[in-house]
Amino acid sequence: MARPFLILFLSSFALSPTTKATIQYSVSLEHPEQHLFHVAMTIPDVKGEVTLQLAAWNALYQIRDFSAHVQQVEAFVGTEKAPIQKLDKLTWHVQANGTVTVRYATYWDEAGPFATQLNSEHAFINPAMILLYIQDRRLESVSVSVNELPPDWNVESAAAIVRNFFGSTRAIVIQSPSYDALADSPIEIGKFQEFDLPGVSPHVTVVVHGEKWRKKQIEEELKRICEYEIKLMEGAPFDHYTFILHIGRGAGGGGMEHSYSTAIGVPSDEYLAGVAAHEFFHLWNVKRIRPATLEPVDYTKEQYTRALWFAEGVTNTYGSYTLVRSGIWNKDRFYEDLGQQITELESRPANRWQSAEQSSLDAWLEKYQLYNQPDYSVSYYTKGQVLGDLLDILIRDRTNNAKSLDDVLRAMNKDLAKQGKLYRDSLDVRLTAEKIAGGSFEDFFQMYVAGIEPFPYQQVLGLAGLELRTTEQRRATLGFAGEREASGVFIVRAVDADGPAATAGLRVGDAVLTWNGGEVPRRPSRWVAEQNPGDLLTLRVRREDKELSVEFRLGEIKEAAYEVLEDSHAADKARRIREGLLRGETAAAHR
Repeated sequence: MARPFLILFLSSFALSPTTKATIQYSVSLEHPEQHLFHVAMTIPDVKGEVTLQLAAWNALYQIRDFSAHVQQVEAFVGTEKAPIQKLDKLTWHVQANGTVTVRYATYWDEAGPFATQLNSEHAFINPAMILLYIQDRRLESVSVSVNELPPDWNVESAAAIVRNFFGSTRAIVIQSPSYDALADSPIEIGKFQEFDLPGVSPHVTVVVHGEKWRKKQIEEELKRICEYEIKLMEGAPFDHYTFILHIGRGAGGGGMEHSYSTAIGVPSDEYLAGVAAHEFFHLWNVKRIRPATLEPVDYTKEQYTRALWFAEGVTNTYGSYTLVRSGIWNKDRFYEDLGQQITELESRPANRWQSAEQSSLDAWLEKYQLYNQPDYSVSYYTKGQVLGDLLDILIRDRTNNAKSLDDVLRAMNKDLAKQGKLYRDSLDVRLTAEKIAGGSFEDFFQMYVAGIEPFPYQQVLGLAGLELRTTEQRRATLGFAGEREASGVFIVRAVDADGPAATAGLRVGDAVLTWNGGEVPRRPSRWVAEQNPGDLLTLRVRREDKELSVEFRLGEIKEAAYEVLEDSHAADKARRIREGLLRGETAAAHR
């Protein structure tokens, strides 16, 4: 069936739709083991010249320069070559008239929802990573023909798909009303399994590429998540939604939201519910309840916003709310998660100087390993999630549990998203919260969202019949930090002068070649979080023109750990707020 798209609101103000003929792409998957997509872009109605670009970023807030994957770009009018010149790293200029075809190949073999991959097992495509576009024709309709599929492969996407058969040849065509809509709809191609969630309305399809996953568990968890969040937001903004799931070793990690689908990669299905609850809620928060600073989309450069603490962090808040309110988690697991978020936040020295808004603004630095170290940054996911919990409790307390953060999200959806309006970062979040709760939240936003004042955990949690207990925990530490260069080599950028790595002889500037005999972890900070103090680490490094081994035992840090517990002596109002938060209810619901 044809499936609708959300054409991002403000794009229509920056770009004018036309009635020109459809821009067509042909994508060949011949010899998938070579990891090369062979692309032909056919452009009608060229008058003298046309300028083409390839996105510098997509799916992550990182400049990744997808043009680095491209080779052998040529232009043709009919069978004759047309002059084509590369102007900068992502722009080509063609001089021609009439219908122009641009041919090129692009290499991709990177797993995960934030990337693109072609191999002998499947293809996963984020269209903006492989398809050129014309800036002033982005709102024209486009079609993508996928060719040379292996005979047992199929195609799934949130886009409209037409399957045609010509003898033994299959031509699968994906249609979209605009390039932007196509860029927002990833494509899975391969021998995947597909099923619909029983009893969920509107229609939700699940596509799974992977191994060792349990259909019954996935059906039950996704059904609970979808039904709860649709009920919470008083209806679904889609007719048909698609989960694209990659499960198993090498599947990548995390999830990426889209207007009518999500792509998720997890090592096993036990990790799926947490990611899915977050990504499905993005249907409202970020894809429709959208900050003005993210529109219109500019694929060529960074797009700065101070709103990610809300767009991503408060989506994390609702991920945890969904899990406990739908029965996937019990309340103790919810408390454990909140305690872990507070522990993570308070363990990072950068929390004392980087606000939630600044963390949002600095998202474009996340591709640098050094920036991700505790001294340099806090996560807008973590800080925003905790802010969401605190703000919810304050709204419930101020209204005697008659209103909640749920009402803020619903109001922003009704008054902004459904009216085609964008919100003004933190300002409209605050104004909506004030409208719902009555009175001012200016101090809260100034101190804790824009500012760096310590969060008032005990005071606010106490309003919900909760208390924060502090204990001491030991964790392993590397004693050094570094980042990957463009070549992929991990370079040491800082070494703790008093740590075991320095004592063993590790130096700033060393290039780490192997890590305990294997590859350097993608995120060393995550690797060390799973180790114990005293565990042995052996690095093979290159220093100038020599290779040497550096061996040492991981250091130890003692730091505060936080537990969220129920206060057995809480007042009646606080207990009602606590139960309302856990169940997603307010006093108004019982009147």
